[in-house]
Amino acid sequence: MDLARTEVEPRAEAGAEAVVEGEPRPRARQRSRRGSAARLGLMAVPVAFFAVFFAYPVAAITARGLKTDGVWRFGRIWDVLAQPDVRHVLWFTTWQALASTALTLLIALPGAYVFARFDFRGKQVLRAVVTVPFVLPTVVVGTAFLALLGRGGLLDELWGVRLDTTVWAILLAHVFFNYAVVVRTVGGLWSQLDPRQEEAARMLGASRFAAWRTVTLPALGPAVAAAALMVFLFTFTSFGVVQILGGPTFSTLEVEIYRQTSEIFDLSTAAVLTLVQFAAVGAILAVHAWTVRRRETALRLVDAATTARRPHGAGQWALLAGVLAVIAVLLVLPLAVLVERSLDAPGFGYYKALTSDEGGLFLVPPIDAVGNSLRYALAATAIALLIGGLAAAALTRRDAGRLVRGFDALLMLPLGVSAVTVGFGFLIALDEPPLDLRSTWILVPLAQALVGVPFVVRTMLPVLRAVDGRLREAASVLGASPWRVWREVDLPMVRRALLIAAGFAFAVSLGEFGATVFIARPDNPTLPVAVARLLGRAGELNYGQAMALSTILMVVCAVALLLLERLRTDPRSDRTGEF
Repeated sequence: MDLARTEVEPRAEAGAEAVVEGEPRPRARQRSRRGSAARLGLMAVPVAFFAVFFAYPVAAITARGLKTDGVWRFGRIWDVLAQPDVRHVLWFTTWQALASTALTLLIALPGAYVFARFDFRGKQVLRAVVTVPFVLPTVVVGTAFLALLGRGGLLDELWGVRLDTTVWAILLAHVFFNYAVVVRTVGGLWSQLDPRQEEAARMLGASRFAAWRTVTLPALGPAVAAAALMVFLFTFTSFGVVQILGGPTFSTLEVEIYRQTSEIFDLSTAAVLTLVQFAAVGAILAVHAWTVRRRETALRLVDAATTARRPHGAGQWALLAGVLAVIAVLLVLPLAVLVERSLDAPGFGYYKALTSDEGGLFLVPPIDAVGNSLRYALAATAIALLIGGLAAAALTRRDAGRLVRGFDALLMLPLGVSAVTVGFGFLIALDEPPLDLRSTWILVPLAQALVGVPFVVRTMLPVLRAVDGRLREAASVLGASPWRVWREVDLPMVRRALLIAAGFAFAVSLGEFGATVFIARPDNPTLPVAVARLLGRAGELNYGQAMALSTILMVVCAVALLLLERLRTDPRSDRTGEF
């Protein structure tokens, strides 16, 4: 009904509150109970989905590792943690995540300032370019840096320098991957801080640095903390980058879980490492939720369009040039080298080789992985939109209790819990009726959707919360059901955010690797799995085909991101969430 726009909106401004406040108490309580029932109904499907396809597989693989003859062996936890090799893995996982986070903040914070405060030609395109690495599959990132830093790479050819199988390759790849997290999170808030507050401090005699330290930095603190925590989370659970660039020398918890599961078949050690990672991720997400709540409630913000100015003075132009140079060298160069290496063979030889299955590595030509990945990603996107949309609708009200806040935290867990554990858990748990799914195609989209749901929720939730609650109340008073309120009031306002959420879910589903590597069948490989298998085989042809497939995957993700950026920066658009 257009009532949401024609009749309800005026009532919401003039008299909806009076109508609602004037209701008899029994009717108000009845509406409150209806609202609570509707919320629980919206939560039911996401809770069931996560219980069956996340909690159950993780619990099954953990139980398989810690139970012997039906008896829990919790003493195995201390036995595993006492092993020197395991302690070394824990130490390396932690310190490389800390180092990656510090290096990312050091390199990306100037970029956040430039995007927040400067207005220059090509800014929106450059913002999209900066964000492309974040949505790229980790396999593509690892392959790009291998082409730049590895044997026969650009540095090796020019100066004889190789950084693959060193920690520096891992750290630089992590900065490449997470640069956009800092620019988007910190820069997004920085652009909405009123610059007149800092100018007032300078008029009172404070130096430029003192004004920034006492006025701007405290305001940015929660955003910097939130960005740092997210970078730490992504690097703490790093898999594809470390697997490709670290070689046998370096191993994070995620890589070690994969090694213990697929190569050594020591499920008890893998289960203990999964529990350790689960506890660490839970703590990180709890702290992140606290910083987000501080960021939402502690600041008064202004329109970002009013704070950006053209650079003036040699210092600001030098800063802009420095940031552009960092973007060119750190973000653009690895991808350019990847494309160049894929074209090394004359006449697009590596691309043509993708149409042949003569190598015996796959049961089908490698190029079939493109179609497989697109089909899987589309199905995963549909699932993620359904589950994430229902979850976001359930979380719309800010005055939710602990149960709903716990549900919110549950939705974020797939970003940090071992995808390797989830993938292997699918094989262990979903192999008996009525959930015998191991031989079905839907298994891969289900695993990919688990990663896509958090992006859908975080993109849609701020938009849903920005909808004036009086519109919903007025529509309810006029007799609209909860479903009709959602369809006629909320949906028209969040349509753009829904499209952006779909784009992010599609991109992350397309690049999912940790779980898919276990469950993708040899006759239906995905692009990341095909790239990893080609890199694992010796020979120039296999290496070139890996570069070609990675380039195809990069182009698909980049096109999706550019379309998202066009939607996000449309002048008619409203808020579009954290991403």
